[in-house]
Amino acid sequence: MSERQRATSGSMTLWAVIPAGGAGTRLWPLSRSSEPKFLRDLTGHGRTLLQETYDRLEPVADGIMVVTGAVHERAVCEQLPEVPHDAILAEPSGRDSMAAIGLAAAFLERRDPDAVMGSFAADHVIRNIDSFHETVRSAAAVAADGWLVTIGISPTFASTAFGYIAEGTPLEGHRGAYLVDEFVEKPSAEVAAGYLATGRYRWNAGMFVVRPTVLLDLLAESDPGFAERLRAIAAEPSRLEELWETLPKIAVDHAVAEPAAAAGKVATVPADLGWDDIGDFDSLATLLQAAATASPEGPTILGDDSLVHALDSTGLVVPHSGRTIALIGLEDIVVVDTDDAVLVTTRTHAQQVKRIVAALKDSDRTDLT
Repeated sequence: MSERQRATSGSMTLWAVIPAGGAGTRLWPLSRSSEPKFLRDLTGHGRTLLQETYDRLEPVADGIMVVTGAVHERAVCEQLPEVPHDAILAEPSGRDSMAAIGLAAAFLERRDPDAVMGSFAADHVIRNIDSFHETVRSAAAVAADGWLVTIGISPTFASTAFGYIAEGTPLEGHRGAYLVDEFVEKPSAEVAAGYLATGRYRWNAGMFVVRPTVLLDLLAESDPGFAERLRAIAAEPSRLEELWETLPKIAVDHAVAEPAAAAGKVATVPADLGWDDIGDFDSLATLLQAAATASPEGPTILGDDSLVHALDSTGLVVPHSGRTIALIGLEDIVVVDTDDAVLVTTRTHAQQVKRIVAALKDSDRTDLT
């Protein structure tokens, strides 16, 4: 352990688990199943989202584990040479977040029984790093007492794209932590506005901190076979291929967090982290503008700005093929130019890009997705 302040002390350690999965279909054609968004530099800082996730976790964690698809294992190893190969778990296929996070928990339960683990997605952006570290330390302290802890993001607007956490009464013995009354799904605009007005709802960013055994025991309460098979894989890794496809496809929120909250077993540590999940090209443009990487006039450009010539136009342009792109008189346009596909839409319609990906799959054009 280095001399830097870690999240935990004494015999207990914090493992940061990075689930690195998903295709990021709303960022097509830049993000593909073969090269998803977490493997790309989307902030213009010269580091991919996966590498930036590692960078902010490394100072606060005692160990880092990555769970990714087998098809991305090599790329993850190349991008994160600092992570030992035995700390990169390769899933034979995508089976949603419960299987991925549960697999890491099962291995950590055997490797470090006194540990606390935190799960932090590979494709999110966090700008307030100091606040993030402080929040992780606080969450780890709560989790050490046997709670399932979720980090609640202070909402900045009435988003309909995120689920919410309903904050309850203060948690005794842990200043700044609260019980979770419930998790709620993505709301309508009217309902989201009502959530913000109460001041007790947080965005659910899917960041959970918990002892591995606590997580698996909570899973066993609703699906004992699921937890048993995860533990069996950790006990005999050679059985991964045999048992993996028998695991349910379900998110950790539905499998564990929601029923545990209903039973009064979930706590939250709210935080203002400058968080974004870069869910579509509209949010990407907003992120780049906030980071002052956008030009004061004209469109935001992610890539070589010498390839873009714009007159009286705004929006986002990603020149990824090396071709010159010219825009005239277009407002809030989105243009993404890659070697084999070009996307043209508007920021307003950015959420609909996933429908194009679905249509391509239906047309058996998986070479493009």
